[in-house]
Parts: sequence; structure tokens; C-alpha cells
Amino acid sequence: MNQLLHRIAKLRSFLYIRRRMDSLENEIQVLRDQVNTFKSSLDVPPQLVDEFIEWKAANPIPSEPLVSVTVATYNRARLLTERCIPSILGQSYRNLELIVIGDCCTDETEELVGKIADPRLRFQNLKERGVYPKDNLRRWMVAGAKAMNHAASLTQGQYLTHLDDDDEYTPDRLEKLVTFAVANQCDFVWHPFWWEQPDGTWLLNEGLAIAHMQITNASVFYRSWFKKIEVNIESYRLKEPADWNRYRRMQFIGPTAMRYPEPLLKHYRERSRDDTRRS
Repeated sequence: MNQLLHRIAKLRSFLYIRRRMDSLENEIQVLRDQVNTFKSSLDVPPQLVDEFIEWKAANPIPSEPLVSVTVATYNRARLLTERCIPSILGQSYRNLELIVIGDCCTDETEELVGKIADPRLRFQNLKERGVYPKDNLRRWMVAGAKAMNHAASLTQGQYLTHLDDDDEYTPDRLEKLVTFAVANQCDFVWHPFWWEQPDGTWLLNEGLAIAHMQITNASVFYRSWFKKIEVNIESYRLKEPADWNRYRRMQFIGPTAMRYPEPLLKHYRERSRDDTRRS
């Protein structure tokens, strides 16, 4: 009897600690949200919020929008042309344009991309590479910023989305996102994604919120107005990856944002420099 009472007491203690931990986690998330809102209020001019509201009222969502997909790349010619680009051009949704910008590639990228015969694909190789921090972590946070901003400036679509040069979409990603966005009149959609682990297994990132580590550059889909919110090459100074820094600012503007529930992306892990380094 005493043993049973002792076990019940331990269980009650465990449940109390667990509830307390959950409460603390919620409080921490509230504080994070408040900090993000404060930072974004400093980053986003108030007139941009008003401009978006006016633009949205004047630009209804078409039933079959042109989707612009952008890819920034640097010396990953084979992954780009054998995995990334085929997963875009092979989409079941055909009304798309693909803009690939080389961050001053020095390998065979231009040659291999030139062999892909699809009028929806455009490629440019920048003459000068972006100037990034020398520190590896800070450099990783903002790598490819110059190429990404240039790619966005060339887009013509009503919706924009992205893909890293070593990753791939599911074949029906754009079709599902267009259907979902049009049906729900969304300005911004994000979704879960598969994330490769060091041992080669895959972890599902549920992407439950627009939050750091829950969205990535290729798990978002948004209306064309937001291309004016550029990638900030200085975001590393806030210890923020450039993609999260950008989506934090976009969220502050107040788009109609919804989560699509299915994973539609395979996000591969980083590998050796010889064929897989980020731009």
C-alpha cells in the first residue's frame, strides 16, 4: 500500500513539473513573439503596412496565377540541374516561370543549365559575387542574399516561392499550394517539410508556426507584393538567418497567412564543399 501511495505521489509530482514546464515554454514563446514584433516594428516603415493594404484591395487573386520560382546558386551545377531544376519544371502545375541566378558561379553551371530546353527557365550569372562575412556561421546566415534579391526583382508572377539549389519539391507542390491559396485567399502560405539528418534519415519538421526553425526558404509561398521586402545581408548582426529575418518582417505587415498541412519539400543536409556548398 505504501509503495502504491509513493508511486502516486511521484506521478503527481511528475505531472506538476510537466505542467509547469509547458507553462514556462508558453511564456517563453510569448516573450519571443513580443521581441520579434518589437524588432519588426523597427525594421518595417509604417507606410509599407498601409501600402500593402491598398495594393491587396486593388489586386484580387487570379484563379490560375503565374507562379515565379527563384533559385540562387553557387557552384553546385550537378545538384542544381539533376535535382533542383527538374523538381520545379516537372511540377504538375504548369503556369510557372523559373529564374535561376548564379552568385558569380565559376564551375559548369551556365553550361549545364544552358542544355535545359524549357522556355519557362531563365538563367543569369552575376559578374560579381556578394560580399559576405568571413566567419562561417555568419556567412551561412546570409549566403546568396545578392543573388536572391536579384532573382526576385526579375519575377513576373502573382505568387513567388523559392528553392535552394540542392533541394527538391514534391511533384504536386505548386498545384496544391495554388489551390489552397486561391480557395482561402491567402497572401502567405507555409508548410511542413522533410529535413535530412546527418545519418541519412529524414525528420519531419511540422512547421506549426511562422517561427525561427519552423519555416525555411523553400517552405513558403506568398503574393508578389512581398518581393519588395528584400533579403537583408546584414541580418547576421542580429544573429538571424536571412530567410527568417525576412519572413519575420513580412509577418509583421499583416498578410492573410495560413499553414498548408502536408510536407511538400525535401530539405537536404549540407555536404562537402566540392559539390554541395551553399552560395
